[in-house]
Amino acid sequence: MSIQEFDYELPDRLIARYPLPERSASRLLVLRGEELEHRRVRDLPQLLRPGDLMVFNNTRVIPARLHGRKDSGGQVEMLIERITAPTRARVHLRASKPPRAGSEIILADATRLCVGGRSDALYVLDFPEPVRAVLERLGEVPLPPYLDRPDESADRERYQTVYARHEGSVAAPTAGLHFDAALLQALRERSVATAEVTLHVGAGTFQPVRVENLDQHVMHSEWLELGQDVVDAVMAARARGGRVVAVGTTATRALETAAASGSLRPYVGETQLFIHPPYRFQVVDALFTNFHLPRSTLLMLVAALAGRERVLAAYQAAVAQEYRFFSYGDAMWLERE
Repeated sequence: MSIQEFDYELPDRLIARYPLPERSASRLLVLRGEELEHRRVRDLPQLLRPGDLMVFNNTRVIPARLHGRKDSGGQVEMLIERITAPTRARVHLRASKPPRAGSEIILADATRLCVGGRSDALYVLDFPEPVRAVLERLGEVPLPPYLDRPDESADRERYQTVYARHEGSVAAPTAGLHFDAALLQALRERSVATAEVTLHVGAGTFQPVRVENLDQHVMHSEWLELGQDVVDAVMAARARGGRVVAVGTTATRALETAAASGSLRPYVGETQLFIHPPYRFQVVDALFTNFHLPRSTLLMLVAALAGRERVLAAYQAAVAQEYRFFSYGDAMWLERE
């Protein structure tokens, strides 16, 4: 398929640059068959059946953006992609001139980082103390580039799910941002089961697809852990006639990666699974997700689940109804074709 087949027009005013005061107050566009419904996220329990299973990604966003300067005085912006050892990280680095291996980057409190070289498109940085300690002291919330604003104190809490537990992401699993304690309680009262996976979202999620033919795209790698408890929960849901509902594209990729052998099994390791039409889903029956960027791998995943033409028609309707788009925006419910 061609990248052109996943494009749509979005007015800039519809990009949600700030979240709503209440997490579950966002609008919810429901796509079932050919029918569209306009609801609220707090209505989600009404779309679920007793016995359904919802799978959440419990990753926690780290304050992964740092600013510093080279010895020469040039400014450097760093985004931690992966902490590979207590005092070492692989990072995206932006500067007027690339720093040399062996040179230093000086942070605001005079902490000096040593540039250890390149690893593919990323730089390796060595820290004089644990990376996490430096990030807690100086790091900024790594808001997506399309928000086009600096992070603010409120983002520390709002760009994080209420159930986040395992640190490691540089981007939030944004479908989960809509859930609050009241909504989670309403799901329990509806007898909806829940399970959790951990997929640490990398900055590659924002990288554009740079090839025309999707078969030539190389998907970025992200770390995943899916335990036997999730396998058991899916099997139990199947046995009682329940559906498996993924909360977000990251939970979807986690489940489908762990089922790539033909049956769902525990999985620990990297995933580079690229889901796009005509992918055949093994586990996921329905998806709760945000609206995604044009030409993005996330939009392609959604199109694989619910059908490209139906999804793009729904996006066109969302634009016409002035839904709020992207990380801090509104949400969709989609069922598998």
